[in-house]
Amino acid sequence: MKQDVILTICGRQTYEGQEPDVIELTTDGTMEFQDGGWNISYEESELTGLQGVTTTFRVEPGRVTLNRTGKLRSRMVFQEGTAHESLYQMEFGALMVTVCADRVFYDLVPDGGTIDLVYSIEIENSAVGMVDYHLDIRAKNPKNAGES
Repeated sequence: MKQDVILTICGRQTYEGQEPDVIELTTDGTMEFQDGGWNISYEESELTGLQGVTTTFRVEPGRVTLNRTGKLRSRMVFQEGTAHESLYQMEFGALMVTVCADRVFYDLVPDGGTIDLVYSIEIENSAVGMVDYHLDIRAKNPKNAGES
């Protein structure tokens, strides 16, 4: 059953030669257990610079996949110690992005949980930095979580 959740997202991007870029965001989203994994989705906003984009985290045993659809399309797979390439498609063109996760942690139950991702990122085969991403998920109505 899909349920409404409140997501608190904290991201820290560290790019070579620049001060770290930190974003903290609280937004509404949905959470659903489907086909042996969790789908956590939310609509991006002006604050993230991705208005018109839907972001979905697919959490399955051993990996987390971040899918973005709308004005921007991308699919990034996070699996500890494994590099994954993907095409990051924007309105004005596309870039090849490679992510290699140093840490993939998740603890999810029907009324919420957490996802932690720490990964390096390359754009067009050039290392650009590290990202530390934390997602906290809380059911809006935890007493009803898990009911069908």
